[in-house]
Formats: sequence, C-alpha cells, structure tokens
Amino acid sequence: MEIKGVIDLSLVDWDGKVSSVLFLSRCNFRCPFCQNPALVLHPEKEKTIPFEQVENYLKKQRNWIDGVCITGGEPTLHSDLPDLCSKLKEMGFLVKVDTNGTNPTMVKELIEKGLVDYIALDVKAPLTVEKYSKVTGINAEKLLGKVKETMKILLESNMDYEFKTTVVPTLHEEEDIKELCNSIKGCKKYVLQKFDVSLGKKTLDPAFSKLKPFTDEEMKTFLTMVQELLPNVKLR
Repeated sequence: MEIKGVIDLSLVDWDGKVSSVLFLSRCNFRCPFCQNPALVLHPEKEKTIPFEQVENYLKKQRNWIDGVCITGGEPTLHSDLPDLCSKLKEMGFLVKVDTNGTNPTMVKELIEKGLVDYIALDVKAPLTVEKYSKVTGINAEKLLGKVKETMKILLESNMDYEFKTTVVPTLHEEEDIKELCNSIKGCKKYVLQKFDVSLGKKTLDPAFSKLKPFTDEEMKTFLTMVQELLPNVKLR
C-alpha cells in the first residue's frame, strides 16, 4: 500500500469525528485545482510510509481517534484498499473513503463487505462529458459512466455518504451547480467546498494557486440556491 502522507489528527475531514488521514498515491484525473499534485504527477518521488508506522501511531491514539479517512490521490485505484480498510476495522476504527467515483466495482465491494463506514464522493461538475472533462483535465467520456454508476450505488445503499463539490472560479458558475444538483436528487447529504489555496500551496496547474476564491458571500449565495433543490446541504 502506497501511503504517501499522514495527518495525525484532524477535526475537519470527517464531520463530527476526530480522525487521522492517510494519503494514497496516484489519480486518474488531472484536476487543475488539485492541491496534491505530487501524489498525482510524480508519486514515485514521494516517500512511502510503512503501514507499520501508521499502525503504531494509531494504536497509541486509539482512545482519542474515532476513525481513519483514506484519501489521495484516488484510493480506489489500489487493489489492496480492501485489505487496508479491513486492518483499520480490525483495530477498532471507523473508516471513511474519499473517491472520485471512477471505480464502482471497488466501492460496491467495500460496502458489501462492511469495510467502510462513510464514503465521500467527489462530484466534480454537471454530468456531461464536456463539463466533466473541463474540470477533471482529461477526456472524461469513458469514466463519466463509472461515476454515475457509483452515484447510483450510493443512492440505493443504506450506508452513510456524502456527495461533495469543490466550487472553483473559472470552472463553476451558479447554473453549473444547479444543473449538478438536479441530477443528484435524493442524496443524503451534499457539501459545497470552497476552493481556497493557502499561501505557498501548489496546485496541479500553477495558475490556480493564484486564483482568487469565491467570497464567503458568494458561497452563501450558492448555498441558498442549492437548499431550494436538496434537503441536506452544508458549506465546508
């Protein structure tokens, strides 16, 4: 398992939970605003953290940490993801997986085997090839169908999940978010994430590191609009 980064303690990656965060390498998207470009473009250059090291830390913090978030990169590209989830569950931790939805077979396996407690599906854009390709930086024609399949799996499941969208100036407008929301009616929870780059933070396309984010007022406008379409919405 290629664990390339760890956040020991997080209060923001899983609502209502204290968690540790594991970053896995590789991704099949090239989102220009991605803030983990090294994991996407040159994962081989990043040091791999042995699972034993992570395991030792988690054992010491068992009484303080509710769960472990697995993110990336794209975790479902790793065939041994079920093994990692299983080990974490055996240690007594809840498990959350972040995914772009392009491996519905893996998502279904995790759910059916009880290896995951929460899934956060990153829905990048309205579900058209043109708009999804623009936001993901690739020709999304072949993968968009898989994203839709993952959405269907989650919508029909009984497990906890959220759909989330990072709202990025130049890539998203109000009409895009409205179109997206109309295609995910029935989702349990929808999260609007504000794209914001910390000083000195790199993005996959360097131009996006200098991009002025939407203001808080603009994000509230998005929120108000979405609340008219979906029942459970929040800003993050």
